[in-house]
Order: sequence, then structure tokens, then C-alpha cells
Amino acid sequence: MKLTSKGRYAVMALVDLARFDSINPVSLRDISLRQSISLDFLEQIFSKLKKNNIVKSIRGINGGYILNKDPNDIKLTNIFHAVDEKVKTVQCKKDSKKGCNGKATKCITHDLWDELEVHINTFFENKSLQDLVKNNRDSRV
Repeated sequence: MKLTSKGRYAVMALVDLARFDSINPVSLRDISLRQSISLDFLEQIFSKLKKNNIVKSIRGINGGYILNKDPNDIKLTNIFHAVDEKVKTVQCKKDSKKGCNGKATKCITHDLWDELEVHINTFFENKSLQDLVKNNRDSRV
């Protein structure tokens, strides 16, 4: 299983945004500096997040981004889906007649990896952005 930088950075940037957006819109430049993420990469990520209604942009001199929903209502799965990130532990498709090894049958450990994928995705469905913001605040006390 591989989670790409795009997915990890999207979560990092949104946790950063959630920590600061109650005051004012947050600029991508500020997130970039605080999280050491390329500004160009953040622009690509936030374009997808905006398209999927996770964030909205505010124009003007004090503009930037704010969350479109309460952090409690934004699950990690929503973020991954918005940036086209898929958490998969097997290469084959669920309903495919062919297995992950390209043969007519599935590999002997297929069910193990399939079960792991369910657990991982359930974990991400149960974790909200607010959970990460709260954990971040708790660990700084």
C-alpha cells in the first residue's frame, strides 16, 4: 500500500488551515512556509480541494482559503477522494474475474490484503480533520 505525497500533503495542509482559519483566510504561502510544502504543489492540491467543496477561496488583500465545512465533518476519506488518492492494498479490482497476479485465480494471500484495505479505509472514514487538529493541540501542551 502506498499513500503518495499528494494525499499526505493534502491532510497536512488542511490540518494547518483548520488551526488558523477561524481567525482569517489562510494563504497558501503561509501553509507552504509552515509545512515545508512546495507552493506550486499546494496550488494543485487546493485546486482539487476547492473543486470538491472541501475549501473555498476568498479573494482580496487578506484573502486565502477557509474550510467549506466544520473540521468535524471532513473525514480523511473525503480529503483523499478529493485529491484522487486511493488506498489500495491489492492491484486487482474487487469484481474482476482475474486475480492480482494476472491469472484466473486470486493469489493465496488476497483475502488478507483485502481485509487490511477494509480496516485502513474504515480508519480513514472514522478520522476527521478535527481529530487531527485536537491531537496536534494536545501534543503541544
